[in-house]
Amino acid sequence: MRTTDLSGQLLVATPEIDEGVFFRSVILVLHHDDEGAQGIILNRPLDAEIDAILPGWGRLAAGAPVVYHGGPVQFDTALGVVAMPARSGDGEGLRRLFGSVGLVDLDSDPSAVSALVHGVRIYAGYAGWSAGQLESEIEGGSWFVVPREAQDVFAPESGALWHDVLARQAGPFALVATFPKDPSLN
Repeated sequence: MRTTDLSGQLLVATPEIDEGVFFRSVILVLHHDDEGAQGIILNRPLDAEIDAILPGWGRLAAGAPVVYHGGPVQFDTALGVVAMPARSGDGEGLRRLFGSVGLVDLDSDPSAVSALVHGVRIYAGYAGWSAGQLESEIEGGSWFVVPREAQDVFAPESGALWHDVLARQAGPFALVATFPKDPSLN
């Protein structure tokens, strides 16, 4: 049973996850309730230009206009995450999730959305957990749960995000940021 709503928090892969798509990943939890959780991997840019897949959206990109690997679930679908100013509300294909983070309907006209957002990231797929699965993984030591900071969602250097998020934490989390990618080489 879920005890805390993790929506808007970050999941940072612990060294227990030593391979695969979640190795050194940083996940933004988009939604969490008693039925499960969904999130997106923030630090996995792909070698695919946004406009090659979704024409017109590349000019709204926050950072490099590339698609990101959001997770292994429904990898053949795209999800648009936007930075929304405080004054804007839902509408024009936009839905605020929390803070300045929202979703955009990618069937919307990018020109109509451009004045309403500060930037967009496009994700192929997402990460998903069934009821109780995420809580079990956290208890099992696979994930650190930490608060997000505004710059995390649209971090320009997503390759350093795992290290940067852990390094700013207090106590032992900061130490984990110094772990080598391959501990056997230590």
